[in-house]
Amino acid sequence: MCYTENVIYPRYYENLDNFLEPNKVVIIYGPRQVGKTTLLQNYLSQTKLKYKLDSGDNLQTQQILSSQNFSQILDYLEGYELYAIDEAQKIPNVGLGLKIIVDQIPDIKVIATGSSSFELSGQIGEPLTGRKKTLTLYPFSQIELAKINNPFELKNLLSELLIYGSYPAILTAQKKQRANLLEELVNSYLLRDILELEKVKGSKVLVDLLRLIAFQVGSEVSLSELGRQVGLDYKTVSRYLDLLEKSFVLYNLRGYSRNLRTEVTKKSKYFFYDNGVRNAIISNFNQVEMREDVGKLWENYLVSERLKAQEYKNIHANNFFWRTWEKQEVDWIEEREGKVFGYEFKYSQNKAKVPSNFKKIYPNSKIKIITKDNYQEFVL
Repeated sequence: MCYTENVIYPRYYENLDNFLEPNKVVIIYGPRQVGKTTLLQNYLSQTKLKYKLDSGDNLQTQQILSSQNFSQILDYLEGYELYAIDEAQKIPNVGLGLKIIVDQIPDIKVIATGSSSFELSGQIGEPLTGRKKTLTLYPFSQIELAKINNPFELKNLLSELLIYGSYPAILTAQKKQRANLLEELVNSYLLRDILELEKVKGSKVLVDLLRLIAFQVGSEVSLSELGRQVGLDYKTVSRYLDLLEKSFVLYNLRGYSRNLRTEVTKKSKYFFYDNGVRNAIISNFNQVEMREDVGKLWENYLVSERLKAQEYKNIHANNFFWRTWEKQEVDWIEEREGKVFGYEFKYSQNKAKVPSNFKKIYPNSKIKIITKDNYQEFVL
């Protein structure tokens, strides 16, 4: 849960008992500042299990878990039913330490929270193969907000979500504070994992790159052109964009094709995981009715919310966009259940139109237009 004045916002993964298993590790990871620590603390305050809570910042914890000393680790956790580590990515070789715990201590349950450093540093993957359940926590989703808001109230929130996004600290702040908080989020937290773990020339070049992406949301991106504008070669731009994906800043949407000559597939589109971050990058917090980029705001918001819905509702899909050389386009394609589903995003119903060629090329597909009038069925 996340608290603000007179309001409690529930989190989708609030009851971690649904995911905990003996001798398995539940990994809770995702962007910084989305509430992983709060989620863990709220769960521990209610559990009946005898638990031990550690922080990855603790030097003793780092020493013990990094030691790979079986007897020392077993003595350290003797008598506990649940072991929880917050900010676990700060512990060297934490994956190996967690492997020893779940392999050697009968029936113990483990929770580890961490930022995208888990992915960037490769600490968790191989040591815990077959021993972990990964939960990705995002900024607040429509699914979570719907637990305390009816459909009418959700629609009233929409214009603010398009501008300020849904990070917990932003959603629960007073409106006049949100722009400053978002700029602080971008400047102090957003790029920290990349700068700490990877060889990057500095935050300025990443922000410059993100600013170019922000203005091109919903459009195909040329890495060579991006490189020319920020003074980097193609390979470096590609590496930086990959890091920004792994850090949950950007999402890369690729083109869909059955290899027909009429279809364009070589380029990608990039979207932000949060609208507020995108608007902070370009320093534009004007309201929706004053915006010339409302189409970009709408498309970015639907992409980010659909990704959350796929994660939380366990929807297994391959995601794409579709475009022809004649510039007919479908904003969002999902391959799932052996079928093709297409979605065209239009903020206003008046501008909605289904591309004619898509149904001709893919006659068995289903396609739908998503507007501000019917979007809830797409993201809930």
